[in-house]
Order: sequence, then structure tokens, then C-alpha cells
Amino acid sequence: MTDGPVLIWGAGAIGGTIGAFLVRQGHDVAFVDVDAAHVGAIAAGRLSIEGPVARFAVGAPAFTPDTARGQFRRVILAVKAHHTATAIRQLAPHLADDGAVVSAQNGLNEIEIAAVVGRERTIGAFVNFGADWQAPGEILYANRGAVVIGELDGTRTARIEAWHALLQDFEPDAELTGDIFAYLWGKTGYGALLKASAVADMTIAGFIGDPTLRTLNVALVREVLAVASAEGVTPRGFNGFEPAPFARNDAAGIDASIATMVAFNEGTAKPYSGVWRDLAVRKRPTDSAAQLAPVLRAAKGHGIATPTLDRLVALIGAVERGGQSIGRVLAEDLRAVAEGRSA
Repeated sequence: MTDGPVLIWGAGAIGGTIGAFLVRQGHDVAFVDVDAAHVGAIAAGRLSIEGPVARFAVGAPAFTPDTARGQFRRVILAVKAHHTATAIRQLAPHLADDGAVVSAQNGLNEIEIAAVVGRERTIGAFVNFGADWQAPGEILYANRGAVVIGELDGTRTARIEAWHALLQDFEPDAELTGDIFAYLWGKTGYGALLKASAVADMTIAGFIGDPTLRTLNVALVREVLAVASAEGVTPRGFNGFEPAPFARNDAAGIDASIATMVAFNEGTAKPYSGVWRDLAVRKRPTDSAAQLAPVLRAAKGHGIATPTLDRLVALIGAVERGGQSIGRVLAEDLRAVAEGRSA
């Protein structure tokens, strides 16, 4: 039996970009998305990738969740973390018994996916390229970034090698790892900085590189890393983010990592985080709480205090409800917590 077509469930910034490249490389791809206008544009041949990395347009079969048909051995799930529970239950009937779902998402969503379709049909992935959904059929591909894939148990199988080869048709430097959770926890630490930059209404580079916010940056990362360590995971770095010096509070190493992260994020056509775009542009709830929920749950189980992460989630929730506005005042609120002062 051949692997058959690839199903992209969630055709936004991540799924739309990966899927468009796979179509351009000659793969048989189908898309599912909740936005009917976006689905119509893809089906009409108007899935357009714009930006400094590449410019092209493709088309492919596209459906809304209620019109999707058939079963697939290869599924890439690329919805926001807080939509995972709904999406995995919708796509489960379309996943072949011998198929697998790759979680091309932010967060530790593999845990939730495996609970529905089974651990043996779940594959982990980590992505750090920059992209934004602009409008139906329009995606900005702002910069290349790390792409990593691996079996949850770390084994090297024929299946994971085939998936790796597929992703290399999107990102030639895609990596195959035997420790995918090290990357997922690493991205969670880095992702805390992106969320905080959104609350502060600052560019990623501007926030990470602001010396007055260094204590806050370090506190956010160290809280995530403390939980990862308790979970038996040693997070891996990428694109300038190096967890090790943060974990051991190595000032020189932290400064070097910050400088490299700033340089990486200054060289992108996507200066603001996706969370910022949700709050400031699209005015919709973010997936911040969903991404951090497994971390905070594990922290509670291990008796680890995470005051800065807790406050970050609370502030984002307040902004989503209209009770707060993003801006420097919220960054100072977070910094007060990080420094052990009253918020």
C-alpha cells in the first residue's frame, strides 16, 4: 500500500505554508480548514505564498471539516493549540488505521492527540519558521526556521524516515530527531518570550533585546526549564535560543543567546509574534493558555512555583476579555512578578 495523499488539517500560517510547498513539489495534498472563504480560494487555485522566502500560488482539493471525505495515512495537524481537542476528534474518522498524525503546532499537543488516536498513530514535530495568515488564500512566509520531526518514543523507523523526507520537500534542512520532546519543551521556553512580547506590544527582537526586561526574560525561560527538568527532559535549542545557559543561570551564555535570538528575529519579515497578531490585529482569543496548560499542570504536580508564567497567562486572558490593553505597562507588571515584587 502506498502512503497516498497528505491531508493538511488547518491551512493557516503553518499548515498552509507547508502544504503549498508540498503541492509545488508534486505531492498529492488535500486541505481542511474552518474558514470557508479560505477553503474556496485554495480549491480555486489561489493559495498564495508571499514574502521574502518565496512567491508562488497553487491550488488543491480543499474542504471544511463537515465536508471532508475519505481516509488518509498521512495527516498534518496545524491548528492552534486551543483548537486541538475539537480538530483531532473531527479528523480521527479520516485517519487510516495504519496512518499517523504529525502535530505541526506550537505546544505539547502530542499528548492530547495521542489520547484520542493512540500514541502509535501520533508523531511529534517542531517548527519555528515565520508565517502569518493574511486573508483567504494569502499567507506571508516571512522567514525560514527550524523544522524537526521524530517518533514519540525516539525510535528510528521507516515511517519516520519517510515523513522526514516529505518535510525536506518543504524545508531542506529539516531534522530527524530521537528526542522530539526536547525540542518541544525548548520551543515552549522560547514561546514564553514570544507571548510576553505580545503582552508588551513589542517586536520579538525589541522585547528580547531590551536590557531592562532581561530579568523577566530569564525568569520566564527558567520557569519552563525547571518543569522540563522535573519531567526528565533536557530541552534543545534552535535559531539562537540556547536553553542550557538559562538553566544554569550562566550570565555570559544567556547574553550570547539573547544576542543571537535578537539577530535572528531582526532578520525576518514577521517582527511580531503570532500571539501579538491575534491580540492586536485579529482581535481573537489566543492559544497561549492552551500551550502553557501542560507546563503549569506538570509544575503543580511537581510542586514547582511558576509565578511569572501564571501571571503571563492571566494577563493574556485579561486582554482577550477586554479588561486590559497590551502595552509596556503589562511588561512592567510581569517584570515586577519576575523580580519578586507585587504586580
